Amino acid sequence: MIAPLAVRGLRRSFGEERAINGVDLGVAAGEVHAIVGLNGAGKTTLMRLLLGMLRPDSGRAIVLGFDAHEAPSRTWARVGHLIESPFAYPELTVRENLMASALLHGLTAPAIDAAVSRVIDGFELGHWAGRRAHTLSLGNRQRLGLASAMVHEPSVVVLDEPANSLDPAGVVFVRDLLGQYVERGAAVLVSSHHLDQLARVAQRISVMHRGRIVGTMDPAGVDLEQRFFDLVHDYDLALESDT
Repeated sequence: MIAPLAVRGLRRSFGEERAINGVDLGVAAGEVHAIVGLNGAGKTTLMRLLLGMLRPDSGRAIVLGFDAHEAPSRTWARVGHLIESPFAYPELTVRENLMASALLHGLTAPAIDAAVSRVIDGFELGHWAGRRAHTLSLGNRQRLGLASAMVHEPSVVVLDEPANSLDPAGVVFVRDLLGQYVERGAAVLVSSHHLDQLARVAQRISVMHRGRIVGTMDPAGVDLEQRFFDLVHDYDLALESDT
């Protein structure tokens, strides 16, 4: 049985640069699978391929049983994502942005008001609900982006650095949010530099480097930061010895 999110032999280049170089990965229902890596490791490109924003050169990126770049609209109605910086219509209020997101994700008109009210409360955006998005702080823009990704209660969640611009309370909030979605049976793929926070919620942590998965880490292990750098260093040494 194919996992809700799966990657098989995935490759993608940009000109001479091999951004994704033969990646295999799966995310099961009821699991947080975390990806960690240095800047430029390929994490965001991998997520864009899984969301159908890019086409692979070879291999497959599979979402809910479909190749991502060919998946029908009903598939994306079950997916929530936040990639890099959060998108919002700057001239619309927080509530209006969330209503637009709910509509774009396929919610019917009678369900939209309740869904929007739920995420405004859940993401603690009530004070800013009537404010235009361009007036928000970076942290509250990030909360709005996360709320927009979750307003339709997706069964597959892809989040690229979801704790960006958040204060310590916001980082804990994201961690708890991911735990709630896993309890509901969602498949969650997340990238983050907050190793300590990921370890508290992830079932698996994969290390990505130079477009490859170079190893895994046990979330319950000790000194994850050192383990991460050891995996990266060992891979680089192996590359040097092969050249």
